Amino acid sequence: MTAFSTPQGARAAFRAGHVAPTAGMAPGFTQCNLIALPRDWAFDFLLFAQRNPRPCPVLDVTEPGSIRTVLAPDADLRRDVPLYRIWRDGVMVEETADASAAWDSQPDLVAFLIGCSFTFETPLRQAGIEIRHIAQGCNVPMYLTNRPCRPAGRLQGPMVVSMRPIPADRVAEAAVISGRYPGVHGAPVHIGCPEALGIADLARPDFGDAVEMRPGEVPVFWACGVTPQAALMASRPPFAITHAPGHMFLTDTPDHQWQV
Repeated sequence: MTAFSTPQGARAAFRAGHVAPTAGMAPGFTQCNLIALPRDWAFDFLLFAQRNPRPCPVLDVTEPGSIRTVLAPDADLRRDVPLYRIWRDGVMVEETADASAAWDSQPDLVAFLIGCSFTFETPLRQAGIEIRHIAQGCNVPMYLTNRPCRPAGRLQGPMVVSMRPIPADRVAEAAVISGRYPGVHGAPVHIGCPEALGIADLARPDFGDAVEMRPGEVPVFWACGVTPQAALMASRPPFAITHAPGHMFLTDTPDHQWQV
C-alpha cells in the first residue's frame, strides 16, 4: 500500500510538501474542492452554491475561523491540500503548498467543501471506462463556459466544466454511473459539441491539462467545482483561499455516502 492509497497517507504527504494532482488517489474516498472566504462573504457564497447546485454541491461548511471539517476530523484545512491559491480582489496572487500564513491572517474565514467529480471516477474505472487524465498522468482538463451561473448577492460568474473523453458506445453508461452521485456533480451537463458551451479548442483548457481524444470518442462535460474560482475572478471579493484546480482535499468519507 502506498502513501496515496489512503486519504490519511495522502494528506500526510501533502503536509510534508508533496505537490501533485489528486485524481486516482485514495480510491473509494471523497475528494473535495475548497473555497474559504471572510465571514462577510460567506452568506453570499452559500446562497450562490444553493442556487447553482450542479457546479457547487456543498458537502460541509466550517465555523468561522475553524480549520476542521467533519469530513476528515483530524485534517488541517490550511495544510492538507497539495496546492492552494491565494486570491486578492479577484486576482490569484500566489500558489503555495502551505496556506497557513494567509489563512491565519484572516481569523474569520469560513471554508466550504464542495463535491468533486474525481469521486465518481472510481466507479467509472471499475466499470472499465478509462479516465484519460489518470491514464496519462496529468491533470483533468477544465473549461470556462458561456453558461452563466445564477447570481447571488455580490457573486456571479460562468460555470466551469471538466471534460473526459468517453467511447461513444459507453457515454450512456458513464452518465448513469455518475448520475448516481449528485453530491459530487452527478450526471454530465453536456455531451459532445464543445462549441455549444463556448469552448473553442479542447486542446487549450482554461485550467488543468489537455488530454488525448481518440477516434470514436465523445467529449463529455461535467459541472466542475472550479466554478467558485470563476466567480472570484468575476466578482472580486477582497480575499479568498482555494485549492489549485485538480489538487483536491482528500476526505475520510467513503464515496458511497453520496450514492443514491
